[in-house]
Amino acid sequence: MTIRNKTAIVGVGAMPYYKRGASLPQTLNELVCKSIIAAVEDAGLSMKDVDGFAFYSGGFDTPYLMETLGIPEVSYTATLTGSGGGSAGSIGLASSAIVSGMAKVVVCVGALQQAQQRFGAITSGYEQTSETAFFQSSGLVGPGHMFALLARRHMHMYGTTREQFAEVAMSGRLNAINHPDAIMRKPMTLEDYFNAPVIADPLCLFDFCLETDGAIAMVVTSTEQAKDLRQPPVKIVACAHGGSRDWGRSLYWMNMPEEAFVSSGNVAIANRLYRDADVTPADIDVAQIYDHFTPMVLAQLEDFGFCERGEGGPFVESGAIRFEGGSLPINTDGGQLSGAYVWGMTHVREAVAQIRGSAVNQVQSCDLALVTGGPSSLPVSGLILGK
Repeated sequence: MTIRNKTAIVGVGAMPYYKRGASLPQTLNELVCKSIIAAVEDAGLSMKDVDGFAFYSGGFDTPYLMETLGIPEVSYTATLTGSGGGSAGSIGLASSAIVSGMAKVVVCVGALQQAQQRFGAITSGYEQTSETAFFQSSGLVGPGHMFALLARRHMHMYGTTREQFAEVAMSGRLNAINHPDAIMRKPMTLEDYFNAPVIADPLCLFDFCLETDGAIAMVVTSTEQAKDLRQPPVKIVACAHGGSRDWGRSLYWMNMPEEAFVSSGNVAIANRLYRDADVTPADIDVAQIYDHFTPMVLAQLEDFGFCERGEGGPFVESGAIRFEGGSLPINTDGGQLSGAYVWGMTHVREAVAQIRGSAVNQVQSCDLALVTGGPSSLPVSGLILGK
């Protein structure tokens, strides 16, 4: 059974993006409920129409949301596991539930509040086990320190440069400058990039995504029901999550074969996604690439077939990812490097805006948008949206 074009995103709701911890005294549940209310209103539906939930990230649950929002009954509820990689895949959970007849209107939610634990130093909060005890003693304070190892290996094997990482950061910042929701709107030059403090060699401050709070909700229903709703339907062309055993726990495993070690772990997802959608990389008009760290954008561009393995650096350096004049504009809202970080759900939100034709940095004749989730521990994921 295929989900191709059988379901659609019909409503989007988002809270303002906050710098880490600045969403207080609101609770995470409050952020989530407000985003759901906005998404349901955007779709022109009522809470009584909602009969399912598909979550990505945690800290909230179905019974609380039902009680608070007045949802009488649900017939489907699921959470996609993972730590960043599954954000795009949560939309697939909703779509599969609707296609299988398990639900009619499913709300997808991703939310984050970093009032207590910084994600930039999240490994410091891990329980000391035989698998995690060496992280801090080796200087692996957070995910960025771990992904710096992949970045250095990519540089060693393919001649990738910091100037190429800088292009990813500067391109995202250009897109954020005029975006009213973006956190970082100050122009960035190459000099600014190289003057920034190095956090985990070879990565500097601007190679790291932002630490922010926020909540984003999406309403998914059948394309048939979507025809009668308020917003133009954004069709879910294909969605995939999972991945190869070789990628496994990504950097938390430290046992990947070299081919996986210089990748983003998304090759299997990309192949499945394109096959299910019956499209090729050349058909994609805009891509929202999970940009928690700049080097992993290069690796994802390679894994998703926009360039050959090892050519991600020259590809971005050519200007290909720029909104102005690029062959594949990416992260048109500023991405997670300059816009906001909410578990990758910001990328889904921006892809919907591009297909609706309502984006701040609107790509002309935008018929297909790619969203990636990850790279992190499996599952990683991908999503293609269309008109």
